[in-house]
Amino acid sequence: MLKKILYTGSAAIALTAIATSCTGDFEETNVNPNTLLVGQLQPYSVFEPNLYTAAKTPWTNYTWFWNDELAQYTSFSGGSTREENRYKIGDSNWSSVWSQYCNRANNAQHMYELSVEHKVPATEAIALTLKVLFMSNLTDMFGDIPYKEAFKGRDEENPIENPRFEPQKEVYEDMFADLEKANEIYATAPTFAKKELALMYGGDMQKRQQYTNTDDRRRLMRVSGRTEMNVGVKMTEILNDSKKYPIIISNDENATVKWTGLNKYCSYFETTTKNDFTSSAYHIAQQVIKMTTVFAKMNGDGTSTRVFQYDDGTSDGVFRYEDPRLPIWAVASDFGWKGCIAGCNPADRGDSNKNAAQLNYPVLARIDFPVTFMEFSEINFIAAEAAQRGLIPGGEEAAKQYYEEGVRASMRRWSPEGAYSERKTEITEDQINFYLAAKNDPLYIDALKVMGLDCGLGSWDSNDNKLQLIAEQKYLALFWVGMEAYHEIRRTGYPILRIGDGTDYNDYEYPQRFGYCNTTVANNRAQVDEALARLGGINDMKTPVWWSQKAITGKFNSVYTK
Repeated sequence: MLKKILYTGSAAIALTAIATSCTGDFEETNVNPNTLLVGQLQPYSVFEPNLYTAAKTPWTNYTWFWNDELAQYTSFSGGSTREENRYKIGDSNWSSVWSQYCNRANNAQHMYELSVEHKVPATEAIALTLKVLFMSNLTDMFGDIPYKEAFKGRDEENPIENPRFEPQKEVYEDMFADLEKANEIYATAPTFAKKELALMYGGDMQKRQQYTNTDDRRRLMRVSGRTEMNVGVKMTEILNDSKKYPIIISNDENATVKWTGLNKYCSYFETTTKNDFTSSAYHIAQQVIKMTTVFAKMNGDGTSTRVFQYDDGTSDGVFRYEDPRLPIWAVASDFGWKGCIAGCNPADRGDSNKNAAQLNYPVLARIDFPVTFMEFSEINFIAAEAAQRGLIPGGEEAAKQYYEEGVRASMRRWSPEGAYSERKTEITEDQINFYLAAKNDPLYIDALKVMGLDCGLGSWDSNDNKLQLIAEQKYLALFWVGMEAYHEIRRTGYPILRIGDGTDYNDYEYPQRFGYCNTTVANNRAQVDEALARLGGINDMKTPVWWSQKAITGKFNSVYTK
């Protein structure tokens, strides 16, 4: 007999009716448990809508709406309707983010159950990978969450209405176990039967296995500050056994959804106007401009000396150099590269926004702009940090090689996108080499002097704090990749962010997590209270998650500037 699906709780499964036109988007609907039977669904039917709604909302939308604001890539400046960069974030926001990740993870769990029932190992492995992708973001945003007991409300025999909130350490151990299980299934070379549904990797299960193991490395690095997790052992095991644990080894293997721009396969921003996307709201924050541009004053001998920018993004010097990726990500004003102040007092917003650079609408908002879950550059930065910290063999020599490959991979990944910009841009190998040039590099010494530089912006040899350099270049490479930059800032403390004088909503402190929403608290009070007791704080955005710099050291690297 076919089982009925039972839906309970705020994270009820959201199946998807696929729209038939490019402008319609995927419409989510709550399914009536009295009419839908499990046997009527196949795992492939859940796979397509779940992956593509995830690519649109908790990735494309969240990277623009949440991550860019919290990571200070951008600052919303269109008025008081949205003030996330001032940390004016409350219960309705917490509820929306919680439900979004839960719904996606619930669908992945359902896809897994259907895959087991119908004996489809390909979608079984993919479902485990997707579940970890969604649940990892949920725990990274909130802290302790249900995992083993999550989504059990529809279990006919043993329904669980109030699932246990596991300590974050346990959640990560559960996720590592699921990724290991997925890798074992991939290793059997299962066949993905419906390649036409897969805009990420098509039917290539080898590449999906590589992504799964690369994502495993991402999760390992996230908890690497906790010595009890013995991260180095597993990282070295993956490194030493590429046959058992293949990982992403080129940009061609990036975990990317490649929209076609036809029918339903369109970017989240397909109907978004330029005005809504950036010009009346989103400007590039000074954090990015300071890290990617050089202003200098001219010397009498034709050389230049670098002049650092002021807090308002201006400088007494003249513009001399830009990170080759910047004109792909952003558009300078007629007055050049200026960033706005994230979290500034509303009274200063006008001056902050004046002549500030904008997001590059023709590139980032185009109808077929791809959605990236993970890139080759990131795995290199992970390996660079691991080698530098002694988690894997190789020491500083290996760390430098991984680091420079990470920079190169990011530059090469963004170069083709420059063709869509109004200011056509291509990143050449010579530009990359210049970016990485050391002090007194004989090939670039004259050009460096003219630019007001004594070394390239990404030079390994010329930077003393290697871990900060790795973290900051990783931050740049994570532009437009979900919520990853926000997670990494809280883990590493880099880049050191300026906390504006308008961030009184969170007492001038950087948000360390989102709080559990009122509905979750009301429905499962005992478990929420236990979770908060373990986190060591109250249900607010100042209580750090278990793996973060603040939780481990008691400090966070941000600077409050009044």
